[in-house]
Amino acid sequence: MRWTKRLLESDVARWLACLVGALYIRTVHATGRWRIVGEEIPESLRRDGKPFIMAFWHGRLMMMPYAWRRTDLVKILISGHRDGRMISDTVRWLGIESVVGSSRRGGAQATRQLVRILRDGGVAGITPDGPRGPRMRASEGVVVLARLSGAPIVPVAYAASRRRVLRSWDRFVVTLPFSRGVFLWGEPITVPRDADAAAMEAVRIRTEAAMTALTARADAMFGQAPIEPAPATGGEGPA
Repeated sequence: MRWTKRLLESDVARWLACLVGALYIRTVHATGRWRIVGEEIPESLRRDGKPFIMAFWHGRLMMMPYAWRRTDLVKILISGHRDGRMISDTVRWLGIESVVGSSRRGGAQATRQLVRILRDGGVAGITPDGPRGPRMRASEGVVVLARLSGAPIVPVAYAASRRRVLRSWDRFVVTLPFSRGVFLWGEPITVPRDADAAAMEAVRIRTEAAMTALTARADAMFGQAPIEPAPATGGEGPA
């Protein structure tokens, strides 16, 4: 795959690849039958002028631009490495802007930027297991962001009747055209401003469990086998 990496170092090739990716996602959505369950949750928060953190697993990123009718309001945290730039450029074609950073590179600056967005009433999109895993294991970053900003964490997941699961670290789900699909929104999870380390860990565990349960529930609606989280002590996936 070295030739692929070299090709995507070209600005023109990367631009074209991201455009094709965005067109594929649009096609999957346009040819499918999709419904949103629990959309009243983000709608209610938005109507009341309350910010929130939209939390979903890295492997379910593909169709998230359609999880809510106002995902144009969402700023997604994307890592700054090559794959992250590809994702950022792809979702930009779908009307979603990104904040660049991760727990390893640019994390503090990205957190400050997301806190500002949330305090201004915006919406932040986070993959708590990204950018490298372990798969479906929430890092403390999403809980820290919620405590600093005062915004609740709102889990969201999607599943579809036709898919391919890649053998990547996150078991990335590629949804196929002409699918039946569903987006599920979970109940908001709040973090007290004065939460200590034990309370923060309790919220992290609760968030992880809620996201995993919501994802398994979505898969079960189409008879799909659930994708299991990586072992709790597992290592990280590849860059």
